[in-house]
Amino acid sequence: MTTAKKSAKTSKMATSGGKTTPGSGKTTASAPAAMPASGGKATSGSGKAASGSGKATPAAKSVAASAKTVSGTSKSVLETSAEPTSAAASAPATSGGKTASGGKATSGSGKSAASAKSVAASTKTVSGTSKSVLETSAEPTSAAVPASGGKTTPGSGKSAPATAPSRRSRRAKTTIPPNYTLPASAEIPRVSVTEVAPVVEETRFPAKAAIGEVFPVTATVFVEGHAQFGADAVLLRPVAPADRGEAGYDIYEPLPHVDDPAAWEVVDRARMHEIGQGLNHFQAELQAKTGGRYAFAVESWVDPYLTWVHDAKVKIAAGIDVELMLEEGARLLERAIAGEAPRPVGSTAAAQPPLADADKAILQGAIAGLREARHAPEIRLTAATSDLVAAIFRETPLRDLATRTRLFPLRVDRERTLAGAWYEIFPRSIGSRRDADGKIVSGTLRTAAEILPDVAADGYDVLYLTPIHPIGRAFRKGKNATLHSAPDDPGSPWAIGNEFGGHEAIAPELGTLSDFDAFVAKARGLGLEVALDFALQCSPDHPWVKEHPEWFKVRADGTIAYAENPPKKYQDIYPLNFDNDPEGLYRAIRGVIEFWIDHGVTIFRMDNPHTKPVRFWQRLAADLQATHPEVVMLAEAFTKPAMMRGLAKAGFHLSYTYFTWRNGKQEITEYLEELAYETAHVLRPAFFPMTPDILTEYMTAGPAAFKARAVLAALSAPTWGILGGSYEFCENVPRPGVEEAIDNPKYEIKLYNWEARDQYGIASLNRVLNGIRRAHPALLQLRNIKFHGCDNENILVFSKHLDASHSPTGKDDTVLVVLNLDPHHTQEGWIYLDLPSLGLSPHEFGAAWRAENRGQKVFRVTDELSRGLTAPDAASDAASHGQTSPYTFTWALDNFVSLNPAKCCAHVFSFSTLP
Repeated sequence: MTTAKKSAKTSKMATSGGKTTPGSGKTTASAPAAMPASGGKATSGSGKAASGSGKATPAAKSVAASAKTVSGTSKSVLETSAEPTSAAASAPATSGGKTASGGKATSGSGKSAASAKSVAASTKTVSGTSKSVLETSAEPTSAAVPASGGKTTPGSGKSAPATAPSRRSRRAKTTIPPNYTLPASAEIPRVSVTEVAPVVEETRFPAKAAIGEVFPVTATVFVEGHAQFGADAVLLRPVAPADRGEAGYDIYEPLPHVDDPAAWEVVDRARMHEIGQGLNHFQAELQAKTGGRYAFAVESWVDPYLTWVHDAKVKIAAGIDVELMLEEGARLLERAIAGEAPRPVGSTAAAQPPLADADKAILQGAIAGLREARHAPEIRLTAATSDLVAAIFRETPLRDLATRTRLFPLRVDRERTLAGAWYEIFPRSIGSRRDADGKIVSGTLRTAAEILPDVAADGYDVLYLTPIHPIGRAFRKGKNATLHSAPDDPGSPWAIGNEFGGHEAIAPELGTLSDFDAFVAKARGLGLEVALDFALQCSPDHPWVKEHPEWFKVRADGTIAYAENPPKKYQDIYPLNFDNDPEGLYRAIRGVIEFWIDHGVTIFRMDNPHTKPVRFWQRLAADLQATHPEVVMLAEAFTKPAMMRGLAKAGFHLSYTYFTWRNGKQEITEYLEELAYETAHVLRPAFFPMTPDILTEYMTAGPAAFKARAVLAALSAPTWGILGGSYEFCENVPRPGVEEAIDNPKYEIKLYNWEARDQYGIASLNRVLNGIRRAHPALLQLRNIKFHGCDNENILVFSKHLDASHSPTGKDDTVLVVLNLDPHHTQEGWIYLDLPSLGLSPHEFGAAWRAENRGQKVFRVTDELSRGLTAPDAASDAASHGQTSPYTFTWALDNFVSLNPAKCCAHVFSFSTLP
């Protein structure tokens, strides 16, 4: 065959397929893409393959080659995808079948110089048969077609030069964008801190606390890997006195200078402890000593000492890196001594506090112990993990990668916004009398002032006056809210206004403004604050009705709409309309508030605030906070939870609650826990067992019910109060068809014999309860109530504990209350104390904590209530085990009690542990 014919035949074979002759070692291409750009030769006898240089080019990304050997026969099959490819251009062929590197590939040796990323080679041997499979991806490639102008001669191993591909076919270089920077406000610290509380609506409103109140800060804290970490809750206030707001500030103004660490000082700091094991939820308690604008934050850090302790114990026990771990521990301690802990990286985080000389000496000894090679590794490790060393690092931990969260706003109000005992009176029923004609003569502010020493001696903090303004004559209600009044019926004090004036006037029958000023001065001299009922409504005779008819709602028939709270109707009262002239009405109301502040009123009990716009109250509260931060607002809102909480967010300091209707053990427990732990940062409760408008079915049981509810109100809530006169004289008969007492002082003047007010023992009980409250600061806290078990559903057991670090006495304070909820029958049962709820650790009691030893005597308890009442039968009625005196007992963890409501409905125990 001529050279020309051979060439033509070769070209034809390269494009139209080929065949393999067994034993010849020659193979024709089965497809155009199967032939490498440089040609090749396969010889079964020699086991060598010459395809170009014997190397697979990087361009062969789309080629799959498999070689099978069966019964001594060599068969080579080259398979390609049908997709085009341009990869062949990445390794240009050279004449003579060699690549630029001149390398070889020998199939018999199992070696390959191919650099193709997508090629996978596997070799299997089955019954002496060798099978080689090369698989490639089906990515586009130009290797399927020989280079332009080139010729391939099978068996010669030579190939004509190929033409270089266009530059356009090359992949563009990857462009990396600039590094992304997280916004500072969204950045999660290295030790992650999320779900910080208390935060009210994403800081739309500041959280609340009171001076001296212990409030919890919680957060979810975690870090990657097995590193140990720590976190502190910190309380801060502005350094500049002008920014502290002690004399008033705009509560909606953003916190000042939040990006300037020097503008804020840390006034309290507490280490966070885990609550809810395994949930990474942490809590710490903070306390403010003064009022004004504050902020709180959470600092977090990696703790290298605790991390080392964890790792060292594991590795040394396993014999891994023993000397290395001990030396790393020594260097950590040296770092602590040298004070080389880096300043936290957070822009406002605190610096590492220095170690005391005594602590440095302890760490020096620990370092020596770690490096004492004569001792066993376990002994050396204990030198740096002793209680003394661990205590040092608890107090002054090494803080790596420390950061602080952003500042969260907190308003700290004065003590009375949290705690106080209130005594409510109708002045006209204090000192009232019958004249010579048998007519009832109203009491006055002067006669009411005569009982102020008794009120103060009974331990009350606030004297609360129902409305003292002139009472309307039109549609005046008669006795028991009858629609027709007799000539001598005084009417309801909440129907404000007549010809003598409106909200800035004193009812003539009560006295003069000078009498009021004298009343306030006397109260202050006795340590009492005066609270005034502030009812934003008018009688039809109020001056505003004529002067500003636009401030009222006019019905279609031209009459003014009276107040309604279905099924109750108040025909003698016109509610205000806040929509027609909001600015004019606001200014008038603001003027009334200012008037009474000028006359010494510091607390306002706002009547039915849920029937007025929340926005109005929000504006008024912010206004008073900025100008009169000492003023306290109590919301008399018996309404839905959403409105009650909305009013609290709007600025009310205190609120009436559903306590009045919570009588069973479970509902009492659930409600008190809600108030203490779910809403305390917004809503502060005031517990009144009864009001002029409310007498619950429970209270109709008589003196035993009145006593039980007084104990519960006074000892479970920081703020409580009674309706003076009605409560001591046990007015428990309901008016038919309504939930209020018959003949109640809203519609008539009561004639009380003040000297006989303790005829049911209620006055003396309340005096003792208020004395216990003042002696035990734990009872004046809101967020610390805990409940204990009892096998009788009619016996409620709860406690309050205040740690020594937060107590004004500098000592732990714990009070346990055991209350019979049944006003009719003696109840008895076993109570089961929970030590942590009493501020005690189970480890302190050793074997007594075990179930089989819970009867072991470990406490000394004193019944403060029985001792205060000084009633011998009350003490002897206590059927507790281990009685050692009329009022003192030794108790175990489980104890038996018996309570007769006719004698003493409760035990109120103070605690101490036995030596």
